Amino acid sequence: MGWTALIGAGLQAGLRLRIDELNDTQRWSLGAGRIQLEQLRWLLRRAADTEYGKRHRFAAIARLDGDPMLAAYRAEVPVADIDAFRPLLARMRDEAEPDVLWPGVVRNWAQTSGTTAGDKFIPVSDEMLAHNRKAGLDIFAHYARRHESLSHLFAGKLLFLGGSTDLAVNEHGVRTGDLSGVVTPMIRWPISAAHLPGRDIALMSDWTRKIEAMARVCLDADVRFISGMPSWASVLFERMISLANEQGRRVSCMRELWPGLTLFVHGGVKYAPFEPRVRSLWSGDPRGDDIPQRLEVYPASEGFIAMQDTPGDPGLRLNIDHRIFYEFVPLEEIHDPHPSAVTCDRAERGQRYVVVMSTCAGLYRYIIGDVVEFDTIPPDGPPRLRIVGRHKHFINAFGENIIVEHIENAVVEAARAVGAEIGEFTAAPVYPDATHRAGLELAVEWTPTDPQQRRVFRDAFDRAIKSQNVDYTTKRASDLGMAPPTITSLPDGALHRWMQSRGKLGGQHKAPRCANHRDIIDGVRAVAGIAETPASADAVPAGAVR
Repeated sequence: MGWTALIGAGLQAGLRLRIDELNDTQRWSLGAGRIQLEQLRWLLRRAADTEYGKRHRFAAIARLDGDPMLAAYRAEVPVADIDAFRPLLARMRDEAEPDVLWPGVVRNWAQTSGTTAGDKFIPVSDEMLAHNRKAGLDIFAHYARRHESLSHLFAGKLLFLGGSTDLAVNEHGVRTGDLSGVVTPMIRWPISAAHLPGRDIALMSDWTRKIEAMARVCLDADVRFISGMPSWASVLFERMISLANEQGRRVSCMRELWPGLTLFVHGGVKYAPFEPRVRSLWSGDPRGDDIPQRLEVYPASEGFIAMQDTPGDPGLRLNIDHRIFYEFVPLEEIHDPHPSAVTCDRAERGQRYVVVMSTCAGLYRYIIGDVVEFDTIPPDGPPRLRIVGRHKHFINAFGENIIVEHIENAVVEAARAVGAEIGEFTAAPVYPDATHRAGLELAVEWTPTDPQQRRVFRDAFDRAIKSQNVDYTTKRASDLGMAPPTITSLPDGALHRWMQSRGKLGGQHKAPRCANHRDIIDGVRAVAGIAETPASADAVPAGAVR
C-alpha cells in the first residue's frame, strides 16, 4: 500500500466516530428539531456582543428555551435578502470593522453573483471555514458509510473543478475572491499530495485556458475522485478525449484514461439533463450502467447546506449540526412583510419552501433564494430535501407559473424521447406581437438530425410541462392562450460563451435555466448568431421549431 493510500486508511479510521454518528438514525430523526435549536442558541450566544446582536437582543433570547426562544428570535429578526445586509457587510469588508454582524474582523470573503441580485460579498468567518471543513469530511464519511474504501481513493488523485483560487487583498488585509480561493488553503500536506490540478492551474480565472491546462495535467494521472459541476466535467472530458486522440492514442471514452475513477461528487445544477452525455463520455454508451458512483452535494457561499447520504435517493440530507440554523418559508409567502416559517422537522411534503439561513458568519434569517421540497421529514428519517428552483427564476408572463424544476424535468423527458445528449439550456417567454403568439421558448445545446426529431422533442417537452403544471395546461388548451413551444437549437458551448461575455464563466457561475424576461435568451441567441426574435408559429426555420 502506497503512502497516500495509508492517508486514506488513516482518514477512514479517524472518521469512525462520525460515521457511527451519521448512522444513528434515531438521533437525526427524533432529534432534528432539538439539534437545530441548539445551533440557534450557539449562534445567538456567539454573536450576542456584536452590533447586530445587541440591537436584536440576542443575549436575552438565548436565555429562553425551545419554542419561546425561536418565537422571540423571529419577532426580533426579520426575514431579509442580501440588500438588507449590504451596508453592514460593506463596513465589515471595506473597513475591516469588527463586531458588526459577527465577532471580530472577518478576514475572508466569498464573491459570488447571479442573475437576481448582482455581485454579492459573503463573509467567511473562521467558524464558517470550520463548517466547510466539517462538511468536506462528511462527504468522505458518507462515502465510507457505503462500505467503500478511502484507501482506494487516496491511492490515486483527487481532482477538484473549483473556481479561481486567486484572492484580492485590500489595504486592511481583507481577502476577497471565489469561495474556492478561500477554502483551498485548508488543503495541506499530506492531502495536498493527492490533490489536482495543482495551485498554479487552480489560480487561473480564464476557464478556456484553465480547461486546457487541466486536461493536459490530468491526462496521464490516476484520477480516482472528481468534484465539480457536471457541465464542466463534461467539457473537461471532451477535451481530454480529443487531446488523447491528437496524441495518437485512439481513445474513445474517459474510462480508458481513468480506469480507477470511483467517485464523482457533483452539485450546483441538476444532474439528470447531463446524465446521458456524462455516461456517453465515460463509457461510450449514453445508457451504460458502468459509471463511477455519484454523490450529490448542495454547497453555497453562505454555507454547505446538504449532501446525498443514500445512493440512488435524490433527497439530500440537511446538515443540521454544522453551526447553521435553517428555516423554510412557503414560496407563496416569500414577498410578504412577515412570512411564516417552519423548521426542518415541521415541514410538509408537497410544499415548496424558500431556504432561509442564520449562519456562523453573521447572516441572520437570510434568504438564500433556493426553492426546495422535502422528501423525508422527521421523525420518518433525517431531513432530506431537493432543490426545485430559485424564487426569482420562474416564467409567469401569461399566468403559466413555470418554475426551474418544470423546465429541467421536461428537458430530460424530451431528450429521452429522441435519444439526445444535450448540453446547457435556458427558457423564456415569447411575447405576442403582430406576427407572434404568446408562448414559451427553450434554447438548448442540441443539433437535431431531421425535422421529425425536432417535432418529437418539442411535443415531448410540451407534454412534460403539462404533466407538472395545471396552469400551463390551461393556457395551452386548444393552442388558444399559448402557442406550442419554440425549440431553438444552439451549438455546443453557446451558454458558456454568453456567460464568458458577461465575465461569469467558470467557478460557481451557473447557466440560468429560465427567466421571466428575454434578456438572457436573446443574449444567448446573439452570441450563437441566431436572430433575436423567434420565428413565427407557422414556420420551421433552421434551428427552431414551433
